[in-house]
Amino acid sequence: MSQDLALDGLAVPLRVLRLLAADFGHLPAPDVDVSPVFPGLLRLRFHDDLAGFEAWRDALGIVPDDVVYSEQSGGRTRVLKASVDYAGAALELTGFGDVPAPAPVGSAPAPVGSAV
Repeated sequence: MSQDLALDGLAVPLRVLRLLAADFGHLPAPDVDVSPVFPGLLRLRFHDDLAGFEAWRDALGIVPDDVVYSEQSGGRTRVLKASVDYAGAALELTGFGDVPAPAPVGSAPAPVGSAV
């Protein structure tokens, strides 16, 4: 049970967090989650910042094809997820961003040279 886990039971993801801070301290700060429920997992999340997600994805060597795309909140929020093993911990990277509203029908500019 996670209720019996001592703090040193989270040493692996906390060590990875320390490594990431030392090696990638110049990257955008994520929302960080370490939990005794999943003691070998480090979660990094970006809310409304897919650029931060992409910077970390690239730094961690995760190829774009390994990113899973989904939507939530009735299609209003896009979700990017990727996972990688990093220095002995499972690292989960998640980015949340708004889905752009589609352009209204008929709002496209007229082609060049056409009469309006």
